[in-house]
Amino acid sequence: MLSLFLNHIDLETVKNNKISILGCGWLGLPLAKSLVDNGYKIKGSTTTQDKYQKLVEDGVTPYLIKLNERFVEGEIKDFLKESELLIINIPTGLRNNPKKNHVSVIKQLIHHLENSTIKYVLYISSTSVFKDEVEFPLITQITLPNATSNSAKQLIDIENLLKTSTKFESTILRFSGLIGKDRHPGKILSGRKNILNGKAPINLIHRDDCISIISKLIKKQLWGATFNASNPYRHTREDYYTNYCKEHHLVLPEFDQENVSKGKIIDSTKLAQLIKHKYKTSL
Repeated sequence: MLSLFLNHIDLETVKNNKISILGCGWLGLPLAKSLVDNGYKIKGSTTTQDKYQKLVEDGVTPYLIKLNERFVEGEIKDFLKESELLIINIPTGLRNNPKKNHVSVIKQLIHHLENSTIKYVLYISSTSVFKDEVEFPLITQITLPNATSNSAKQLIDIENLLKTSTKFESTILRFSGLIGKDRHPGKILSGRKNILNGKAPINLIHRDDCISIISKLIKKQLWGATFNASNPYRHTREDYYTNYCKEHHLVLPEFDQENVSKGKIIDSTKLAQLIKHKYKTSL
């Protein structure tokens, strides 16, 4: 049962409306803006001076913070000071740097968290922690992560590190593939040939849904839990991306028809019911 691993704190008991968001990028910045609009005081981090002023313009108190495997660069103490909640929304960076030890990066951060006012952590993870298989297994809230890629194993280790800390409570929120008006894999797949896993189901989630889900988790103060979030829209990758390219007048992709497809089905029904969330009707 969900109640076995969920600590539900009444909203009335939480008076601090200050939130720190580590990573104000494609998802983090509009999330920060939305929270500001809803009365929260937001501290946001960026790694570049170029985005610093943008945060100011959007009502976010900006901080230049850079994480690495040996230390945290920037005013991390001030960034965390007086905030009770930290949202960690940073990519692993393993695609560009496969040898990176992102677990060590998060360990450096945890050291600072355990010596700060942070009581709660919301970690944005990924449903890639679950293995793609021929049987297209149904992944529910209680399914244990089992992927074996370097990136997945590091994410799993980070989730466990955060959940086992005795200094703060963590909620793990695993999103499926993120999409939005200005970011869609259909544009990347357009014109490509021999794309694998065409018969596998898609697992995607719109950025607007992500922001809404995060906001509802904060409002309900759902800490000490693990959730998967994916739009329930069910189609194969081949059908979905072919139709997307047709609708947007893009060169159609061509999928491999010889090899057996591998995939999974992410079921986030429990989360939707718990926070009364209705996903966008179209992707």
